[in-house]
Amino acid sequence: QLELVESGGGLVQPGGSLRLSCAASKFTLRPFAIGWFRQAPGKEREGVSCIDKIGTNTDYIDSVKGRFTISRDNAEKTVYLQMNNLKPEDTAVYYCIAVSNIDVTNMGAFGSWGQGTQVTVSS
Repeated sequence: QLELVESGGGLVQPGGSLRLSCAASKFTLRPFAIGWFRQAPGKEREGVSCIDKIGTNTDYIDSVKGRFTISRDNAEKTVYLQMNNLKPEDTAVYYCIAVSNIDVTNMGAFGSWGQGTQVTVSS
């Protein structure tokens, strides 16, 4: 079973940047499309972005378009989420997981959720 570990979160001021990493602990990520989700306190988990197996097709929710960039390095077994111009409403725990569809509104996540990485945007 694919096990993914998220890292790179932290506390940042509005307008700041963070780069999240999603690494495979045992197996290669190569066969899998990967999605990033987030869950803010008191809210349901929502899809943020996704990328196909080779990194050519991506999708984003409207609220992060132009600010977030998803990418992958299959040789390094890592998927990244570069987050720029962060806003307080981006505050959440961010998760990555294998997905079936490159459609941020219906990614079809499968496998196990990891611990996530906390992103806090505050002055």
